[in-house]
Amino acid sequence: VAEVRLSGTEAVTAHTGVVRARREVDAGFRTGGRIATRQVEVGQLVQAGQILATLDPADLALSLRAAEADLASAEAQSRQAANDAARGRSLLAAGHVSQAVDDQRQAAARAAAERVISAQAQLDLARNRLSYTTLRAPSPGFVTAMLAEAGQVVPEGQAVLRLADPAERELLVRVPESALPGLAQSRAEARFWARPDIALPATIREVAPQADTTLRTYAVRFALPQAPDWVALGMTGTVRLSVARDAAATLPLTALHDRGQGPMVWRVLDGGRIEAVPVTVRAISETTVELAGPLAQGDRIVAMGPQVLDPGQRVRIVQSRLAATLR
Repeated sequence: VAEVRLSGTEAVTAHTGVVRARREVDAGFRTGGRIATRQVEVGQLVQAGQILATLDPADLALSLRAAEADLASAEAQSRQAANDAARGRSLLAAGHVSQAVDDQRQAAARAAAERVISAQAQLDLARNRLSYTTLRAPSPGFVTAMLAEAGQVVPEGQAVLRLADPAERELLVRVPESALPGLAQSRAEARFWARPDIALPATIREVAPQADTTLRTYAVRFALPQAPDWVALGMTGTVRLSVARDAAATLPLTALHDRGQGPMVWRVLDGGRIEAVPVTVRAISETTVELAGPLAQGDRIVAMGPQVLDPGQRVRIVQSRLAATLR
């Protein structure tokens, strides 16, 4: 027989991923046009407000000039309508015109004033659109991709380049659905292929609520709060997840038996009687098996020959050793 010695175990799984920036943005112009200049390169570090690219402003400059002319015309018409309304009030007081004629002149003056407000708004919009021909960095970061080149005509809102903020880096991995239970309780550490001897602490920041339609895996993002400078964007790393499990017993592989009702072992009771104990197999090696089940510290388990025994039989112990030393 072998004596049971219970010990706590950990389930360890590993998943490979890529270092990504927590915050990435696809920057694009807020108006359409032909790209005139591109002033940054891939891999360049830019600061907030730095000019990234410009559009040809010719057409928008003409739109601005047209809006200025419309505003001047609306203001002139408004002044004329206001003067007519003022004269109409005088004529109405003198009894030379009817109330209906005066009402028309007052309404025309109010409409002309509203047209001035509308023309002013169109002018402000034209100025804004002209300013949108200069693309500036919304935040500091590295240029990770160029999605358009100088000379290309882009519509409003199309991404021109991608910026990644290196201040917060994380490891993006994809895990199967079998790894989701207990994921939140796991202890995680990250190792990188560039520095395999260094382990960095990692914490789960985000778990995708839906599986990828192609791979059927879930995207999990691990934050790296203590990432050193050598952890660069795009590096490949492996996250090791450790989950504490209930205590298990390690027994000789020859103690495991199955009579068609699942794995079991024979426990020797006082007086030499034996009883079947159902167990769950956690891990198997060449000579030992890790079992979970209703086993207590110090239980004596038949270590060899379980296939020749039957329930209720009496046995005589020939030798008793620790499971760790019995081979």
